[in-house]
Amino acid sequence: MKEDKIDKSSDELEVESEEKSSGKEIDVDEDHLPSRAMAIHEHIRQDGEKELERDAMALLWSAIAAGLSMGASLLAKGVFHVHLEGVPGSFLLENLGYTFGFIIVIMARQQLFTENTVTAVLPVMQNPSASNFLLLLRLWGMVLLGNLIGTGLAAYAFEYMPIFDEKTRDAFVTIGMEVMHNTPGEMFANAMISGWIIATMVWMFPSAGSAKIVVIVIMTWLVGLGNLTHIVVGSVEILYLVFNGTLHWSDFFWPFALPTLAGNICGGTFIFALISHAQIRNDMSNKKKAEAKAKAKRKAEVENGEEEGKGNKRQA
Repeated sequence: MKEDKIDKSSDELEVESEEKSSGKEIDVDEDHLPSRAMAIHEHIRQDGEKELERDAMALLWSAIAAGLSMGASLLAKGVFHVHLEGVPGSFLLENLGYTFGFIIVIMARQQLFTENTVTAVLPVMQNPSASNFLLLLRLWGMVLLGNLIGTGLAAYAFEYMPIFDEKTRDAFVTIGMEVMHNTPGEMFANAMISGWIIATMVWMFPSAGSAKIVVIVIMTWLVGLGNLTHIVVGSVEILYLVFNGTLHWSDFFWPFALPTLAGNICGGTFIFALISHAQIRNDMSNKKKAEAKAKAKRKAEVENGEEEGKGNKRQA
């Protein structure tokens, strides 16, 4: 009875996919697929399936670690802001600090919400079943919750632990207030672009190889240079303002968190992931048609061979 419960529990965490129904894995070797884009799509989709099937508590703890790690972006940007004041080109170098948290999170394979908006959604787009959709909501919910807990802990530590001098604390306030100068509409629009950029970064990873860290730096630096809003990095910045009394808790949710979250999801999922999936749908359809045609041809050859064999026997 206990084993039955365990089996049932593991089945509930299983993504419904073509491979599982057929018992045959899809090859991600681009030489065996119609296009390179399809090879990248399949690589990311299979990673997404693994993420969807992970244990909920494992997702939560990894997401909390990612939220804490994202504090490195505010830390580096604040320190650069103080020590590069008056230096020509300081804006460029200051925003290089924005990349630090992303480097830590992605290279350490921690759970970041905006990564999962594209990786985990591809299995659902390929097989949009109710159970897959529920697994996606479960993943997003646990990762977002963990990220916000982690960013809250990082912001609290920055404010109340004796780590930084007054100039650096003032820099944190300045950085956070730059975000709050946006209207809710601007928060949403900026977040759409940052969601798109992060999703593009994820799409580049399978081809990046050893240059993965360079891709992370370039793409996330671009987000920082554009002063674009991001739900996880921005949470560290805005929660710092909440903890030091500059903002009220309600200001975190509106105008920041809700429009930014919606923008990141729209940019990374409903735009980028849909377009990326759409471009390989014809490839997938043509591949299936070719496989079906080859199978029918083999079946016809076998039937013809059997007919010839029977004819030879009659003649004998």
